[in-house]
Amino acid sequence: MTVWYECSFDKQVTDGEIIAHVRVPVNSPWFDGHFPEAPVLPGVAQLGMVHDLLCRMMDQPLPVTQVSRVRFKQMIHPDQDLILTVKTGDKNSSHSFRISGDEGLICSGLIRLSGRRQ
Repeated sequence: MTVWYECSFDKQVTDGEIIAHVRVPVNSPWFDGHFPEAPVLPGVAQLGMVHDLLCRMMDQPLPVTQVSRVRFKQMIHPDQDLILTVKTGDKNSSHSFRISGDEGLICSGLIRLSGRRQ
């Protein structure tokens, strides 16, 4: 897995919830061509960060089986400081997530992973 963003774990707040501080540097390949004059991080990249964090929490690579209730409220720009919070559900449920920044909520939703490794 190529890491294209910087991430540091703050702490596990409660059982099943973790907070990570994230920053996507200006030289990240995700900003190439999206958009050259005013680069923003695509939604699929945001979901990728959530997936990565969940796989780290569960200590195994698990494929995404469903994404729902995703709301993109703001754009993410290069070098923006972000807070990614993930709360895990039980084995067969969706996990809730939110990405926020200085201006508040950026993205939120639910993501479900398969119980089987990739």
